[in-house]
Amino acid sequence: MGLEQVLIVFAGALAGGIVNGLTGFGTAITALGIWLYAIPPTVASSLAITCSVVSQTQTLHLIWRSIEWKRVLCFVVPGVLGVPLGTLVLPHVDPRIFKLGLGSFLVVYPAYVLVRRRQIEKAWGGALADGLVGFGGGVLGGLTGLSGVLPVVWTDVRGWSKQRRRAVVQFFNMAILSLALVAHAASGLLTRDVGLAVLIALPGSIGGAWLGAFIYKRLADRGYQRVIMLLLLASGLALIWTTA
Repeated sequence: MGLEQVLIVFAGALAGGIVNGLTGFGTAITALGIWLYAIPPTVASSLAITCSVVSQTQTLHLIWRSIEWKRVLCFVVPGVLGVPLGTLVLPHVDPRIFKLGLGSFLVVYPAYVLVRRRQIEKAWGGALADGLVGFGGGVLGGLTGLSGVLPVVWTDVRGWSKQRRRAVVQFFNMAILSLALVAHAASGLLTRDVGLAVLIALPGSIGGAWLGAFIYKRLADRGYQRVIMLLLLASGLALIWTTA
């Protein structure tokens, strides 16, 4: 790996760590658009999962007392079932089509949230709908490490507070991505190239997570929501840009 690749991998890890510490998710959607300039999609996917788990472990103390176990498990249990499916289809996915489709979604929804005048609060579907969202998040987790995207959008639809949203999203991410990491290892995806990328990325991920956590403690509910939506919007634009 050349110097330019090393710098790109470290920069992506630092940015992803800051975002993860700030929001409880986001390593993959922040870093993938950067990493894909330097490393192959399969390496970037495994790297995103590894860095996400490490970053979320660093900030677990921020959410522990806010976890509502019954609510969280409605997402986690179906999500666990979705991880193997995502891992199975990973080698067969066209990266360009995937990035374009996901990027478009990550532009449209956050743009809508940022311009709307009132917070929506929908209880539609109850635990069943939460479970379907969790399953979809598990599939994305196994596929690319993007397990947090669907739960983040769904908790916004639910209209939950900053603490409740982060507790659900972060614990869900930790559970799903830990399983996804095991699935990647069992599938032979944790190659020597992945190991080298992890050694370069981890210092940035850990340092970034602590900086992001420092900022998180100073945000109100509305500020937290806007930060998340701006993050999703920027990530969507970056994914679309890399398809050009």
